[in-house]
Amino acid sequence: MRHHDVVVIGAGSGNMVVGDSFAGLDVGIVEERRFGGTCLNFGCIPSKMLAYAAEVAETVREAGRYDVEAEVLGLRWTGLRDRVFERIDADEAKGRAGRDESDFVTVYPGHARFLGPTKLQIEMGEESVAVAADQIVIAAGGRPVVPPPVTESGLPYETSDTIMRIDKPPRRLAVLGGGYIAAELAHVFAAAGSEIVIVEQAERLLGPQDESVGEAYTELARHRFELRLGRELTKLEGDPGALRLVLDDGTTLTADSLLVAVGRTPNSDTLDLGKAGISTYDDGRIIVDECQRTEVDGVFALGDVCTPYPLKHVANREAEVVAHNLRHPRQLRATDYDVVPAAVFTYPQIASVGATEQDCRAAARNYVAASTRFADVAYGWAMDDTTGFCKLLADRDTGRLLGAHIMGPQASTLIQPLVMAMTLDIDAQTLAERPYWIHPALTEVISQALRKVALGTDRV
Repeated sequence: MRHHDVVVIGAGSGNMVVGDSFAGLDVGIVEERRFGGTCLNFGCIPSKMLAYAAEVAETVREAGRYDVEAEVLGLRWTGLRDRVFERIDADEAKGRAGRDESDFVTVYPGHARFLGPTKLQIEMGEESVAVAADQIVIAAGGRPVVPPPVTESGLPYETSDTIMRIDKPPRRLAVLGGGYIAAELAHVFAAAGSEIVIVEQAERLLGPQDESVGEAYTELARHRFELRLGRELTKLEGDPGALRLVLDDGTTLTADSLLVAVGRTPNSDTLDLGKAGISTYDDGRIIVDECQRTEVDGVFALGDVCTPYPLKHVANREAEVVAHNLRHPRQLRATDYDVVPAAVFTYPQIASVGATEQDCRAAARNYVAASTRFADVAYGWAMDDTTGFCKLLADRDTGRLLGAHIMGPQASTLIQPLVMAMTLDIDAQTLAERPYWIHPALTEVISQALRKVALGTDRV
């Protein structure tokens, strides 16, 4: 049985664990799909490259509001797709080649399962090899959830893993789900010319977002997509290219193609964790402590297979923690989840950090809320933006920010000063008054919202 000092299962954020400080060790990396993981190959990066092109197209379509004469003749889908994935595939190949050429890393292109706490069976096609390791890192990621009515139909469907590489946009695309993946890919394919119908169980889209954001985005989406909210898919029938979706109210929708975007699940169920004595939560996430350790000595986990925040920037932080803890067992670090921002790259962008207003109510917090519209600041006038806003929530007694929510152009960038304030424990009044805020930059929507929320607190 081959022995390694460290084995990492998964070459997404798991690949980031193995840095130069591991050069004196014997390391194994197991990857059954592609180096770079979901983010590089099937998620964050290609979807944002496509979303940016879609944003450009939508901006040109709205050029008339700025007294600019322009028209969109259409997205060159094949050219766009090829440009995106030529770069993605080159980066994936570079990452794999770098490990293949390493003198201290062995790459196993296969699937790992536990044989015991320190032993793995790696299946590589017709070949199988058993390995042992002093330390093991589980970074096996997650996969799209596909509900029974879809799988039982035997009909073709797409997920976020597949749809971005299709040869041409469907004439009519049905999207099952109303979360961030559904919102982003509906935006992309609508810009590419597809007619979009979204089927979502909840009564509004982007349900986990602050209620103000979710309600506002849902109303905007009504003008761009056909929405079937509060509905479930009970049956998928028809033929490839001519699908029929039967909903729980008896209505039937037709579509050329179906995108299933109802959520993701950890890949923990594929690893035979029970043979190693590794436990999971009911939702499949591997149980780890604050230092990313499982209950089995020497076995760590990171990323979508265990995290409460399945986001790439969180997985990267967890990888940094694991890398340190593997090398410094007497000086362990912990992962901090106190302030975790997220963004949805739809149209318009959405970004958030911290508590929602519904969270504050549920926790009986003594809070104050305030909002500023993009239309209330000078650069918002220049953009002729009528829908964007920044909403802040602060503790009424201390003025400390509890949550921040932005919908509008560049929301994913605008949120960062608020992330910094919450991380560094800066109250709303101090952040509004101490730094200079450039006039008439779009950041004034943040400074004005800070002043408003500060006026409602006892700090003023």
